[in-house]
Amino acid sequence: MMKVVPAVLIAALFPAVASPAAAQDAAEFYKGKQLRFVVGTSSGQDYDLWARLIARHITRHIPGQPGIVVENMPGAGHIVATNHLFNVAPRDGTVIGMVSRNMTDAYIMKVRNIRFDPARFNWLGSPEINYRVLFVGTATGFTAVRELFERELLVGAPGGAQGVTAAPTLLKNLLGLKFKIVTGYRSPGDIVLAINRGEVGGFVISIGGPSGARRKWIDSGQMRVLFNMEPDRVPWLGVPTIFDFTATEEQRQVLTFFAGNTRQGRPILAPPGVPAERVAALRRAFDATMADAAFLKEAQTMGFEVFPQTGEQITALVAASLATPEHIVKRAERAAAPD
Repeated sequence: MMKVVPAVLIAALFPAVASPAAAQDAAEFYKGKQLRFVVGTSSGQDYDLWARLIARHITRHIPGQPGIVVENMPGAGHIVATNHLFNVAPRDGTVIGMVSRNMTDAYIMKVRNIRFDPARFNWLGSPEINYRVLFVGTATGFTAVRELFERELLVGAPGGAQGVTAAPTLLKNLLGLKFKIVTGYRSPGDIVLAINRGEVGGFVISIGGPSGARRKWIDSGQMRVLFNMEPDRVPWLGVPTIFDFTATEEQRQVLTFFAGNTRQGRPILAPPGVPAERVAALRRAFDATMADAAFLKEAQTMGFEVFPQTGEQITALVAASLATPEHIVKRAERAAAPD
């Protein structure tokens, strides 16, 4: 069954804070406009599917009911899109974006070509929370985490700043897992095909809840999960957390910092400088969409599990990450740096 937050609870969590005058101003501005919804991946990937699903419903809840078009802007693990949203996109509320939850960490860790400051974005919310896990092909014979310290696993990754690349690199360098990381894959789907062909043995990626789309990889016997990367175990997965295999407090702190971005889910944002009343209107429109019966029904048909977070909650998560002690950030930066 799809997990959703009841509409009554959403109403309590997401109060309507915009004043009537501000809502009217937003309605006047948005009437007849067309919004751009920039996504940092190519068409057909999870971020794109989420963005298009939300786009089909959110404009009913934006004052003035503007049109909306989704624009894919892949490149450098979402950095191209995030830089565009920060530096190029109009700051009038006509452009929003969905970018990787890893962008805050990429900024903190000074990944190359970052030209944005997460603290200055206007965060609008996220439709879900995910867990980051290691999938391995059953044909590899790996069945337990201890085996990863004993023999090599070929791990597929796209490169760039995405967690699909940074996470296995971090685990290799911080904990000593015997990963050989093969980069250059365009998407997670390409890595799944590579696992089926025997080119690589596994990859690190997010997984939703027990009825999420990626559960089928487990149920089919195609792959198994060996661990999750959050401090606590995920009950329905039935596997250990990688925190069980740390040897020092520093390792735990680095992994805690790295795991923080998972809680951001699929964050949606507006550029810096958007007028406050339009930010409020967009946030409340997002909140209303998350409780919209038609949206929830379509999400269920797509196998998406809806567990929304508000823009205020995402803003707090970003602020917490930005407050991480510098020595922990430096250790994470060294461990996640490409070989």
